[in-house]
Amino acid sequence: MASLKDIKLTVVDQSPIRRGGTPADALNESVQLAMHTENLGYSRYWVAEHHNSNSFSGTSPEILIGQIAAKTSKIRVGSGGVMLSHYSALKVAEQFSVLDSFHPDRIDLGIGRAPGSDRRTAAALTYPRPTMDVFSDFPQMVKDLLKFLDDGVEDNHPLSGIKAQSSGKDTYPSVWLLGSSDYSARLAADMGLPFSFADFFGNTSEYGPQIADLYRNNFKPSEYLSEPKVNVGLQVICADSEEQAKFVGSSRSVNKIISTMGIATKGLLPPEEASVWPMDDQVKAYMEQSTKSYIEGDPNQVKEGILASSERYQTPDIGIISNCYYFEDRKNSYSLVAKSMGVHPDLETNVATA
Repeated sequence: MASLKDIKLTVVDQSPIRRGGTPADALNESVQLAMHTENLGYSRYWVAEHHNSNSFSGTSPEILIGQIAAKTSKIRVGSGGVMLSHYSALKVAEQFSVLDSFHPDRIDLGIGRAPGSDRRTAAALTYPRPTMDVFSDFPQMVKDLLKFLDDGVEDNHPLSGIKAQSSGKDTYPSVWLLGSSDYSARLAADMGLPFSFADFFGNTSEYGPQIADLYRNNFKPSEYLSEPKVNVGLQVICADSEEQAKFVGSSRSVNKIISTMGIATKGLLPPEEASVWPMDDQVKAYMEQSTKSYIEGDPNQVKEGILASSERYQTPDIGIISNCYYFEDRKNSYSLVAKSMGVHPDLETNVATA
């Protein structure tokens, strides 16, 4: 099993909205949580991208990253991730070059190809232009993005001569590919980029380690990375007892089921309501299946769960996502995880490189 001393922890933040709260509350809590987890010794803070959602408020990760980086000093801050298919490679390169100008050597650019929304909302993000064919166009967009962040695309490229303005400080955002399937893993391996696997979806852990192995086995060293680098994102709720962790986690678990069933809600339910939400046997079975990789419990149980996942994925690089109704429960979960994993606020030793 992986050693505690090797574990690097990343916060993966979806900026959850609680019922009765506002998107502004959620965004401000993301900034507060980043400051809190930096003081705990977390290595990175990645924010997500969702659109037209009643549950998550992070529609513009590049703006939220700037706010978080300005209120922190050493923790790496980035996207988990930017859904590149909605945008242009040049514009994303420009946005993250500006972030790097203000916060050199602290910015991560995680790239995903999922819509981060329903299909109609995805179409609205490019309207009146047609949505792109992610299978044929996405690899070229990633290649162009990497070039725009550096010295520009090749001379024979239709966009030759166009560059994203760099910081002028010889630093660049660290680019990751994110995914929950072999597509992004193969692309990351082929391009020689680090890869982050989304185990936190709750139903991807059965094949996740095989995807990580596929990435490692097909990895081609590049100017960006000399050897494969894997991060895995996990759903984790830690509390003083297993009973309390399951109570706190009920808001997140029930929200997932409600969303899947197409029931309209206005944010996460309070655990007092979520923990007794009526479910028949079929719905209960579906929730158990959909959340079976979630890690919930007291500090010792959570530590063992994280170490077991680290061993399964053969990586000490762990992302933690913890959506709770009460912000204090969320902060407490991250505090207990850091303590149980032996992470401390000496950022000189805890900050992870690209």
